[in-house]
Order: sequence, then structure tokens, then C-alpha cells
Amino acid sequence: MNMASIQTTAGGMPVIILKEGTRENKGKDAQKNNISAAKLISEIVKTSLGPRGMDKMLVDTLGDVTITNDGATILKEIDVQHPAAKMMVEVSKSVDNEVGDGTTSSVIFAGALLEKAEDLISKDVHPSVIVDGYTAAAEQALKLLQKIAVKVDVDDKDVMIRIARTSMDSKLVSEDSPTLSQIVVNAIKQIAEEGGNDALKVDLDNIKVEKKAGGSMRDTKLIKGIVLDKEVVHAGMPKRVENAKIALITSALEIEKTEMSAEIRINDPQQMQMFLDEENRMLKSMVEKIKSANANVVLCQKGIDDIAQHYLAKEGMLGVRRVKESDMYKLSKATGARIVNNLDDLVTKDLGSAELVEERKVETDKWVFIEGCKNPKAVTILVRGGSQRVVDEADRSLHDALMVTKDVVEKPAIVAGGGAPEAYIASQLREWSSNLEGRAQLAVQKFADALDAIPLALAENAGMDPIDTMTELRAKQSKGAKWTGINVRGGVVADMFKLNVLEPLVVKEQIIKSATEAATMLLRIDDVIAASKSKMPAGPPGGGMGGMGGMGGMGGMGGMGGMGDME
Repeated sequence: MNMASIQTTAGGMPVIILKEGTRENKGKDAQKNNISAAKLISEIVKTSLGPRGMDKMLVDTLGDVTITNDGATILKEIDVQHPAAKMMVEVSKSVDNEVGDGTTSSVIFAGALLEKAEDLISKDVHPSVIVDGYTAAAEQALKLLQKIAVKVDVDDKDVMIRIARTSMDSKLVSEDSPTLSQIVVNAIKQIAEEGGNDALKVDLDNIKVEKKAGGSMRDTKLIKGIVLDKEVVHAGMPKRVENAKIALITSALEIEKTEMSAEIRINDPQQMQMFLDEENRMLKSMVEKIKSANANVVLCQKGIDDIAQHYLAKEGMLGVRRVKESDMYKLSKATGARIVNNLDDLVTKDLGSAELVEERKVETDKWVFIEGCKNPKAVTILVRGGSQRVVDEADRSLHDALMVTKDVVEKPAIVAGGGAPEAYIASQLREWSSNLEGRAQLAVQKFADALDAIPLALAENAGMDPIDTMTELRAKQSKGAKWTGINVRGGVVADMFKLNVLEPLVVKEQIIKSATEAATMLLRIDDVIAASKSKMPAGPPGGGMGGMGGMGGMGGMGGMGGMGDME
């Protein structure tokens, strides 16, 4: 209703509370509106769940195309306006940042929770009751998950590869997942460090993913070292150095300009020559310092002067300039070099080592490869693929697989995939709900129905009959076959653990937590007050007040802007 701005007191006096043009939705209207917006978001990603899920092609305002079936990417790329829908996008973002996989599932589950809640609201069950029921059900679900989770040995490479494969099988790269999953597991194993309490810690910043269109996905490689998308600075330098001794320098190999503007007055040409000779000598001494430390590769974060390049080339050193700061840290971790800021401090023990530093041509670019480091704590995955779109999607899939493998390394417990744990928890929750009293029981049952939305979506995407599939799934689950899920590739109901479809426990927990929190938050809203968008006056305002009116509108918008742009 648009006239929400006028309210009347008990005595019938009109009172204007909200600015004119403000819209207000109350009670069930507000809930219906929010729920349907959130449901629409989950409909968008529903068809992209699982190995038989379809991809989405997203075209932005500039005409750039993204082809993906990664839930978080889809929702990030589309510009969502509705405030309730934005909350669903946040769910996928938080799951993506926290555990990296399961973004699509979390959005589908949150949408299903709201859809089931709508049934109850229309039967006059109060939203608070539903929220309490959902919260209790989520706690119970997490306990059940803990109970059925299987501990894994992080050193068991086979299991780790299966977990990485499961994450990739629903993506565009599923054909090449056997080779890619090995790369992922090797990379994670290489950079995992002791984190105390016998647990391992993995910092994914230490894995650099470089992508380049060309070749095929099979040409993707794990490089025990770092790839720099730079070329060697001087044509006279060697393009290949074996048994490299690497100096990492953050200061520029140039003559520093003075801070203030200074001028030098020269009255005769010889002074000019002396001045230039002195510059040369300074640059030469810089290079000699590096030489005396026995370095044969110089990687510099800032510039290298032309004359310094000449001297470096003369000494047979390979130099790269303007290396990114983040790459410098990775290089230090990979080669064991200390990053040096002041050349006077450079000594031999600061140098890093690598078997080979070489400039290679990758498609049309020249890149420097630093590889064969002894025990690198930072590595590079060089992703190749038929076209830029393919490489981009491969990069996103690798991110998910790396995150999932990291999750298991840090918290070694897994469950089966294919909708099995969801179906199992749903059946257990239905039994558990019979011990509850009152209307909360209804909410717990609806929570169980919502969990079934995940196996159901998997079945629908595989072209299976949803009703027959769910009946068979529930029948097998009730006989105690808890790992029964949907084998999407075969189009049958089967034991997912035997089929090696494995997922980290952390991912499943995060899906339940995030979706429940988002759904309960939306259910609690019973009043949406949206300020009118301000219309700025087209020309110079006729009267002094005209301009002010526009400004006032801006102020009104500010309040709501905060709400709408919660991202």
C-alpha cells in the first residue's frame, strides 16, 4: 500500500509517520513476498545441481560471458535486486568462503525450508513456532551427521582423490576429473603444514592458479614452484638457468630520485661525464653485490634500470622485474629465499634454490617458470583448456576441489554424497519428531521434507521419475541402508559410499547451518518498509526548495539503501 505514510491515532487524528511514496508490506503479504523471492533464487540454481546438472550462461552489461554451474558464481554474477533474494545470495557466498563447495545445495535447501514454512503459515502456524522447530531440527540434524560421519586417514591418497573427484564430477571438468583430482591432492599435500594438536593447516593462498587458454584440460600441470607471468628483462640474459641461486629483492635496482626537486648546475662538459660515470658506478656496484652473494637469478619487485640490466646480463644472470608482492611471498615459501629489502644485507644464505629457472613460451606470452624446488610450501597449478571460458570454469572447479580437500585435511571426517546423508537425516528426523509436542512437531517434519529436496533435485536433473525414486530411496533408507543415495550417472538408487561419492562432513554441516539461519531470519520478518527511490530534478531547480526536495529524497533512500545493499 502506498499511503502508509498516514496513520491515525485512537482519537482519529491523522499523523504522518513515513515519507510520501514509501511502500509498506505487512504480515502475511510481506512474508509471502519474501518467500517467493527467495524461492525464485533457489529455482534458478536448482537445475545445476549434481553431475547431470545443466550450466548457466551469464552475460553481463559489458557483454562478457561466463559459463558455469557453480552456485556461488551464478548468484554472484546476476544482479539481484530484491532484499530477500539478496539474503539467499549471501548464503551461497558464506558457504563458498567457509567450505568452498555445496553452494548450490545450500540455496536449494534454504528455498525448500521457506517453501515448507509457507504451507504452515497458510495454516496459521505462527512463524516463531516454525523458527523454533527449524532450529531444534537443525541441531538434531547436525548431531545425526556427526554420528554417521566416517573418520578418514589424511595420508590415504586414494580417499583424498575420491573426495576431490566428487567435487569435480558435477562440474564441466568431470571428464578430466581423474587427472585433475590427483593434481589437487598433490598440491594440498605439498603445502599442508603442522597446525598444532596434531592437526594440519592448509593455506590456499600458497597455491597459485595460473590459467591460459590453449592445449586441452589434460595439459594442466602441477609445478613444484612458481610460474611468473613476466618475461626476462634483457635479451642478453640467459633464458635458462639450472641449479638456480635466487635472490628476492624488494628495492629497485635503479638510482633513487631525491625526495625534493633538486637541480645540479654543471658548468663544463667533463662534470657532466663524471656525473654519468658515477651513476654507472653505483648501478655496477649494486650488481656486484648480488654477484658476490653468488646469485644467478634476480627477481625484483620494482624496476631494474637499463644499465643495471646490461651489467646483470654481462654477469650471465637472469633477471625479472616488477614481480607482484603476493608472488614474492610465494617465491620465498617455494624456494626458501629470504626477501631482501636492502642490497647491502644480501648474503649467500639469503638465496633460495630451484633446479631450473626458465623462460618458456605459453601460447603468445613468455612466462618464467621456477620449478624443481626441494620441498616447496607454495606451488602453482597451470590450468590449460580449449578456450578462455573453459579455462575460467576449470579454475572455479579447481577452487571447489581444493577447498574440499583442504576441509578434509583440516577436519578428517566424510559422509557419502548423492543426497544420501540428507535422505538419512530426513527419515531420522521424522521418527524423532513424534517425541515432540505441539506444533513444533510439524515444523520438524517440514524440515525433514525440505532436506529431501536435495536428493529430489538430483533425481529430477538426471531425468529420473521423482516420485518413484524418492519412494525407493525412503524404503531402502528405512531398512537401515544409510548410504543409499541417487546414482545420477546410472539413473538408479544405490549405495553411494561404494561408488566412491564422498563429501567432507564440514560441507554438509555448513549447508545445514547457513540455510537454516537464512530461512529463520526471513521467516521472522513481518513488515517490509521500502523508501521511495529519489528522483533528482532534471534541470536546475526552479525554486530554492526544489533542490532540497531532491536532497530529502536522497536521505530517505539512504536508510533503505543500507537494507537493500546488504552485500
